[in-house]
This record gives sequence, C-alpha cells and structure tokens, in this order.
Amino acid sequence: MINLLTVVDTLAVNEALNVPEAISGIASLTVSDIYDAVTSFALTFVIKLVQIALIWFVGRWLGRRLINIVKAVMDRRAGNETVRGFLLSLIDVVIMLVLLIIIIGVIGIDTSSFIALFASAGVAVGMALSGTLQNFAGGVIILLFRPFKVGDFIEAQGVSGTVKEIQIFNTLVHTGDNKVILLPNGPVSTGIINNYSREPKRRLDFTFSIAYGDDYEKAREVLLRLIKEDSRVLDNPAAPFVALSALGASSIDITVRVWCKQEDYWGIKFDLNKKVYEIFPKEGLNFPYQTLTLHVEKDA
Repeated sequence: MINLLTVVDTLAVNEALNVPEAISGIASLTVSDIYDAVTSFALTFVIKLVQIALIWFVGRWLGRRLINIVKAVMDRRAGNETVRGFLLSLIDVVIMLVLLIIIIGVIGIDTSSFIALFASAGVAVGMALSGTLQNFAGGVIILLFRPFKVGDFIEAQGVSGTVKEIQIFNTLVHTGDNKVILLPNGPVSTGIINNYSREPKRRLDFTFSIAYGDDYEKAREVLLRLIKEDSRVLDNPAAPFVALSALGASSIDITVRVWCKQEDYWGIKFDLNKKVYEIFPKEGLNFPYQTLTLHVEKDA
C-alpha cells in the first residue's frame, strides 16, 4: 500500500522528479490510501497537540510551584522584600521561554537552528529594545547596589512616593495621593535618587519671620520653649538650633533647625507651625507683611 505522506515527501525532496511523474504518482493512489494517510496525519497531529497541551499545563504548574517555593523562602528571610518582584518576574519569564523552546522541539522544528536564528536576530532586537534592555540592566544595578528598598520613601525622576515593588523593568511607586507610578529602572539607576528613609533620623528646617521693632531675643526664647516642650525633638546628633538668619526687606527671618526620627518628621513640622502661629501674637510678636513706602515730592 502506497503511503500518501511518503509520496508527498518524495515529491518535495526529489529534484529529478518532474511534474508529469508527480501527477502520475498522486493519481495512482486509491481512496483507501488517501484515507489511511489522512487518518495517520490526523492521529499524529492530535498526539502532538496533546503533548503540547501537557507540556504547557504541566510546565506552568511546575512554574507556579517554583514561584511559591521562592516566595516562601523569601518570606522566611528578612530583607528579601526588595528583590521579590524582580526575582519572581524573572523566573516567570525564564519558564515561559523554556516552555516555548520545548514546544517548538515537539512540533518538529530544529531547536538548534531556531536558537541560532534568534541569536542572529538578537542584535537587531537588542537595538530595537535598547530602552527595555537598559531598564533590565538598571533593575540589576538597583538589586545589587540597593540605593533603596521596598517601603522606602524616595524622590526620583521628579516623582516622590513609597516604593511598593521593584520589577524587572520598572519600579512601582505609590504617591501620597495614592497614585501608582511606574518608573523605568534605567533612568532611575542612572539619575539622582533622594532616599528619605535611608537614615533613621532627619533634620527639619524652619524659617519664621517677625516684624521690625519686635524683640528678637524674646522670639528666640519662645521658639526654644516650644521646641523643648515637644518630646519628639532629639538632642542627637545636634541640639536644636535657633538663629537670626537674614534681615529681609520687611521682616526679620529666624532659622530653626531640629532633629527627629523619620516617623515624626511631618508631625513636628505641622505642630510647630501651628504653635508659632498661636503663641507669637500672644507674646507680642507680629508676623510681618510686605510693605511699600512711597515718597512723593512736591513741586516748589
């Protein structure tokens, strides 16, 4: 019995076979031969389809198990929260690529030539995705040198917020008004990063103004008293500092510097401003307003 697939393959590879001979070979096939060939092809196709489905679903299941194991290990170790998103995303991408290569091999495509084809196209793809590759490299740099970690409040690329996740290509930042900003890792790793959470203590700088004619020493005494009453103000690394910093056009400017813990920064800032606003008028200290003096000359 002549096999249709054998005949077709022979027609495809035998250069000596001309068109009339090819037509004659196909015409010699019986209905039974054609039925057997189609049945064999359909059975082979179904088997390959089942193999591909099994490889895909089993591979994805094993991938999820691996990701869950990595999550469990990272949960048991302190300090791994920063690399969680980056590492899990990388594992997921690698698993997908491995599954695709295996499936291509099952289909019948030579994986070595397939990999070589992708390698040769890698230069062109790399040039087209230069920004993406830069973001990937930036993610690796952030992971290695750790200029910030998950939970830090940072300012980068003109955006301020709390770092929620560091992924392969992007860093997720939540702003104070609950926006989610995706910062590309490339520009972030090469740009200026202001990490407000890196140190446990932070200095607050204030500038309070009083009017000309007011008693500066009294203002300084009141400010030191208000600072001393706040237990959140620290004496280390430096004691509270109060000094006359500038003589403005219509005000005497007083600089105040105090140290506090990171978590107390905004509380002290808002509370001291409120207290100064309430206490200064009671102590006879006036807030200055910008004034303009006009000199009018009368013609003789």
